[in-house]
Amino acid sequence: MKIILFADEHRRRHFDFFRKMDQPHFNICARVEVGPLLKALKAWSLPFTPSIVYCIARSANEIPAFRQRIRGEEVVEHDAVHPSFTVLTEQSDVFSFCTVHYSPEYPAFVQHTLEQIAAMQREPSMEDEAGRDDFLYLSAIPWVSFTSLQHAMHYHPADSVPRIAWGKYYEEGGKTWMPLSVQAHHGLVDGRHMGEYFEKIQAFLSLPEKFL
Repeated sequence: MKIILFADEHRRRHFDFFRKMDQPHFNICARVEVGPLLKALKAWSLPFTPSIVYCIARSANEIPAFRQRIRGEEVVEHDAVHPSFTVLTEQSDVFSFCTVHYSPEYPAFVQHTLEQIAAMQREPSMEDEAGRDDFLYLSAIPWVSFTSLQHAMHYHPADSVPRIAWGKYYEEGGKTWMPLSVQAHHGLVDGRHMGEYFEKIQAFLSLPEKFL
């Protein structure tokens, strides 16, 4: 982890402008093509949820702005950020948070994620580790092919952890599409970072053989 100092005065003013807002987050919801990934997962009998969490987390980890967090008057950049996503439980009709350690190595990540999902389904939890902000908050909405999404969150003080959600995939025009919502603090993440994020994750989804 390192402290980020904005040497560019215009960049500093940009950060201060959005940091002072009551609601400093912005959200882009777009569809991504998942057909190639689904085909590869079926051919190799691999699970969908750990695989999409991997693609989401890897794309975020490869963009420094998605690893930055606001702490008081400082901005820090983590070496890696780790997905915390929703899973259904055996004990209740509401979800549990499942936090996993991010690894760029797909096989190790999938194995660890499957173990954590099973543990959270048996013993659900809603607790995050105190003092940590090196997370990505992820949500699965597999019942709806949504076109927009709004997250519940704290605004005072502003939470700078990105929120990413995926929904029900569907067929259209001979391709399989999935809605993806990406929300981030505008003081840290700008439109070009969002564009880069969608480009990265689409590249992983289109060519899964590069990591599977």
